[in-house]
Amino acid sequence: MTEQKQGANNLETRIGAHPFVSPLSEEARKVLTQGAREEVFEANQVIIRAGQPANSMYLIDSGKVAIEAPGDGGASRLLQIIDGGSVFGWSWLYAPFTWRLQVRALERTCVIRLDGGHILAACEADHGLGYQVMKRVSQVLIERLHAAVSQKQAS
Repeated sequence: MTEQKQGANNLETRIGAHPFVSPLSEEARKVLTQGAREEVFEANQVIIRAGQPANSMYLIDSGKVAIEAPGDGGASRLLQIIDGGSVFGWSWLYAPFTWRLQVRALERTCVIRLDGGHILAACEADHGLGYQVMKRVSQVLIERLHAAVSQKQAS
């Protein structure tokens, strides 16, 4: 087996084992894997910038990121910190397909970048697949909302 083929198989295995992807059907996991690639970001490197075109979803393999809201005068406000096993980047799902928040690496962070356009097209073509993906996205968003409310109440 070639080194490139082994790398692709390893990436497929890691995507399939990721907590966001693992509950999905084998067919859905294959769709998410198509066009996926690994990326590494160093501490303080911006991964997603608010206002830019949104076309990807990110699985955090290792590391930690800050989800931030753009603020007045260029300052951003911390909304949440997430780490390995988490996922971010939903704006590719909804028009106008533009990032609304900023995501910045807090430490060296390895992610698997999924092709949001490909996933969206596949979900439009197969509503069963779309249901699976949207159900997972909804679960994560609800968990994030509960975490934000808990954090606010603790303050």
